[in-house]
Amino acid sequence: MAQIDVISVGDIVTDAFIKLIDGQAHTYANEHGKWLAMQFGTKLPFDHVEVLQAVGNASNAAVAFANLGLKTAFVTNVGGDQEGRDMIAALEKNHIDHRFVRINPGKKSNYHYVLWYKEERTILIKHEEYDYHWPHFAPKDVPRWLYFSSISENAIPYHDDVADWLEQHPEVKFAFQPGTFQMEAGVERLARLYARTEVLVLNREEAVYVSGGDYHNLHDLFDRLHHIGPKIVVITDGPKGAYASDGHKRLQMPLYPDPAPPVERTGAGDAFASTFVAALAKGNTIEGALQWGPINSMSVVQNVGAQNGLLTEVQLEELLKNSPDWYQPTPMQ
Repeated sequence: MAQIDVISVGDIVTDAFIKLIDGQAHTYANEHGKWLAMQFGTKLPFDHVEVLQAVGNASNAAVAFANLGLKTAFVTNVGGDQEGRDMIAALEKNHIDHRFVRINPGKKSNYHYVLWYKEERTILIKHEEYDYHWPHFAPKDVPRWLYFSSISENAIPYHDDVADWLEQHPEVKFAFQPGTFQMEAGVERLARLYARTEVLVLNREEAVYVSGGDYHNLHDLFDRLHHIGPKIVVITDGPKGAYASDGHKRLQMPLYPDPAPPVERTGAGDAFASTFVAALAKGNTIEGALQWGPINSMSVVQNVGAQNGLLTEVQLEELLKNSPDWYQPTPMQ
C-alpha cells in the first residue's frame, strides 16, 4: 500500500446551521467586542436548518487533503450513537481512512449549533469528554505529515502522547493549527509540540495571544513565534490576506478575488491552513502554497459550511491560472 501522506488529528463534530432571518436579529459592537442580539423571552421564526456531518477544524482539513489528492487518514473520537456512525460514513464518502477513529460506547458525539446571520456565524459548542488514546501505527501507516488542530480541553495530556510519538518519528513533518483550548494551555505546556512544528498557522489575533507580541508589528510576531520552534509561520489577517515566514524570507499574499459576496464564512481559515500544508506536502514552495491557500478559502465562503466549497487540485490550478496579475506573493515591508 502507498504511504499515507497526512494524518489529521483533532475533534470531529456535526454542525446544525440555523439560518436566522435578517429582521429577527441584529449586531452591535462595544468595548467587549461584536455581539449578536435577538429578542429575549419570545418565539422567533428562522429561515431553515442545514445539518453538516463530520466537520470541525481537523476534519475540514482532512477533507481538503483528500480532495487535493493526498492519501489521508484521521485520528479522532466519536460517541457510540447514530451521529457517530453518520460521521464515520461521511469520512468514508470523502475517501478518508477512518481506521483510527475511536468509538466511545455510551458517550455522545459532538454536536454543535451554528447561528448563521447574514455571512457570519456564532457557534454554540460543547465538547464531549472522551478517553483520548493515541493509536498504535504499524510501520506502513506512519505518514509523511501529521496535522494537529482543535481538540477538547479534556485532551491536554493527550498532547504529550503526540509529542512522544513525533520524537520517535523525526522523519514525520508536523503542522499545527491550534484551537482555542490548545492556545489557552499556553506555549510552555505545549512547548514540545511547538518545538517540533514544521508549519504553524494562526490568525493575527491568535498570533498575538500565543506569542505575547505586538499586534501592530508583524515582524515582532514572527520573531517571537519562530523563537518557540516552528520553522514556517503563517499569519492570516482577514481582508488583508496572509503573511508567511520561513525564518529567512517573509512574504505577504493578498486574497483571491471573490466572484460574489460571501455566503457564509465558516471554514475559511481551515481551508487556507490545510491547503497551504497540502501544497508543501505535494512539493510546492512557500510562494506556491501562499497562492493555493486563498483560492480554497474563497471557494469555501461561497458555500454553506466548511467543506462544500473545497476544491480538487485541477479546479484550484484552473483558478490560479486565471488569477489577476497582482495575485502574487511579495516581500513583506
